[in-house]
Amino acid sequence: MHRRHLLNATAALLLPAGVRAAATPITLVVPFAPGGVADLTARTVGQAMAATLGQPVVVDNRPGAGGIVATQAVLQRPADGQTLLLMSNATAVSVHLVKKLPFDVQQDLAPVTTLGFFELGLAVAAESRFKSLQELLGFGRANPGKLTIGTIAVGSTQHLAAELFKSRSGLDAVVVPYKGSPAVLQALRAGEIDLGVEVLSPLVPQVQAGSLRLLAVTGARRFAALPEVPTVREQGVADYEVDSWNALAVARGTPAAAIERLRQAALAALAQPAVQRTLLAQGVTPRGGTPAELQALLAAEIRHWGGVVRAAKIEPE
Repeated sequence: MHRRHLLNATAALLLPAGVRAAATPITLVVPFAPGGVADLTARTVGQAMAATLGQPVVVDNRPGAGGIVATQAVLQRPADGQTLLLMSNATAVSVHLVKKLPFDVQQDLAPVTTLGFFELGLAVAAESRFKSLQELLGFGRANPGKLTIGTIAVGSTQHLAAELFKSRSGLDAVVVPYKGSPAVLQALRAGEIDLGVEVLSPLVPQVQAGSLRLLAVTGARRFAALPEVPTVREQGVADYEVDSWNALAVARGTPAAAIERLRQAALAALAQPAVQRTLLAQGVTPRGGTPAELQALLAAEIRHWGGVVRAAKIEPE
């Protein structure tokens, strides 16, 4: 057998029984590297969608340039419902971080559905002197410029969540950006920074292992897996709420019937208990919706994060 045919046959065996006869895969382009929450969400939901669609869903990781690489890859392909983009709040933030995007995220992309929402956590080292968020805030307000907050790269959700926390709490603190989540957690454990702001999925294992302590979560409600951890708002920082999210979009011009077919497959995937368990274990609350709801969410996020970027004096590049 020709090598390419052998590879195709092998790949087909990995698909659900109802998908093995499919000839044309759907590509799900993810603007992040493998291994993170977005990638796991895409792979979990995509695999479950395949059985409904009768087609394999292949994840194509295209990190780089704040999502521009991935979005362009989608827009350069036919608008036929065969190529999906994993969209996130980073899509909204990119509008304010890039001087001139080569596309208009609200006009060139057609929304399909949200997939899930996930909050962030504010963590300290297990041996930190700060036993609560109130203690940390008290120190920070009494000692301007001495508190350090670690996040990943400038412009990331984590970084902007830290900047928003500073402004809403009245803190004069130094935000220190690191190359990635492992570096933030290492700096936190080593005592190089006082506070870390990170998505929950890498924090929870460290908290459970006893090396970190979670002071607060950033959502409107407490995280179900750690109900003893209060929200930032509960601890006196009014009007503070940060939820990150992932969603599906296609190129504008994709037929409405194709969009609805993809949406129904995604909703069916999110309804599966196995999918829900996998996502919840990563701190993601599964939640689908309509294209109109996603369009409204994107518009609201663009407005919201624009204000945070300007307040943080982050210059677009």
